[in-house]
Amino acid sequence: MSEPLHLFEGYGVELEYMIVDRDNLDVLPISDEIIKEVAGEYTSEVELGPIAWCNEVVLHVLEIKTNGPASSLVELPELFLENVNRINRLLVSRNAFLMPTGMHPWMNPFTQTKLWPHEYSPVYESYNRIFGCKGHGWSNLQSLHLNLPFANDEEFGRLHAAIRLVLPILPGLAASSPVMDGKLTGFLDNRLEVYRGNQRKIPSITGSVIPEAVFSREQYQEQILNRIYQDISPYDPDDILQYEWLNSRGAIARFERNTIEIRVLDLQECPLADLSIYALIVEVLKALIEERWISYEEQQKWQVAPLAKLFEDSVREAGEARIDSAEYLRVFGQHKVENLSVRGLWKHLFDELIGNPGDSRWTQPLSHILDQGSLASRIRRSLGNGHSPAQLKNVYASLVQTLEQGELFGATD
Repeated sequence: MSEPLHLFEGYGVELEYMIVDRDNLDVLPISDEIIKEVAGEYTSEVELGPIAWCNEVVLHVLEIKTNGPASSLVELPELFLENVNRINRLLVSRNAFLMPTGMHPWMNPFTQTKLWPHEYSPVYESYNRIFGCKGHGWSNLQSLHLNLPFANDEEFGRLHAAIRLVLPILPGLAASSPVMDGKLTGFLDNRLEVYRGNQRKIPSITGSVIPEAVFSREQYQEQILNRIYQDISPYDPDDILQYEWLNSRGAIARFERNTIEIRVLDLQECPLADLSIYALIVEVLKALIEERWISYEEQQKWQVAPLAKLFEDSVREAGEARIDSAEYLRVFGQHKVENLSVRGLWKHLFDELIGNPGDSRWTQPLSHILDQGSLASRIRRSLGNGHSPAQLKNVYASLVQTLEQGELFGATD
């Protein structure tokens, strides 16, 4: 077994895309057929060098991920885009292509959901039996998952402390799901709003999305995982679900592979946008771990409630949510400001950590996102005052093009 990676020595990235019909953009449940065409059999994953394709719980979603940790983020946008286009070429004969964003805008999950029927089906069947997976929080949500390594308990504690502090403002940067059931709902991150409640039958599984203030493996096992396993036990007599991945907080510890996985980011319009957001998050986490603004001891003192409140505001309003906690702003070096928008805080962090050098490959895409707002804000602005089926189809057809071309969605005021 290889030695675990230290902080920021590797990066795991997972991008989840919808498969939709080219003519009407409705979901198409054929991910198993695409994997079979490449692998030669129905299987949950096919490895293609540095990238792998794999299934999700529903048949209309296909995940593209790094095949193990990548040593750098720089080459990943092109690598992911190459695989997006390879999949799209396979989909041509089925009159289909991939579509981005965190939710399908008009999918009816109660009539259009088809679960993965092959490998791992006992796990999916258990989830379906306990929670009922025909709903938006289960079958209509696509995300960017980020995996960051830690080598020991000390590194885990520091990484977990930093991630907990960043989680509340991530929807302000990455919300991309303003439309659900064919209409604008008032939430800019509907994916996270439904995600928060999709396992309310057993509340300890998701908690408040923001993880508890625990900073060692022993604490994590005792205060989070053991409670989840105990609470699921009456519904899971064969222990099918009693694994770390059952935990559905916004960031989950994966001690089996020495990583923390961040799960609150909506999928963006193209891999360049996803990876640019990831790059900025990494720089903020590095700064926190290096105690650039506040000490590790101060980071540990933050409890769930104030972070969860800000997270909920960000889910609703994305970058325009207001931060009225001077104490939280001081976490990121804003000592003279008592009130700031989430987007304003991200602009400050970008300027301090990435924007000044000017030669980073992430500068232009992040400037676009921060100047024009989250993808959800840009989608809503493009729809204007109405969201008729024709308007929705037009906007999301444009998003399909941005994905194929690897470009950012350019809605302007």
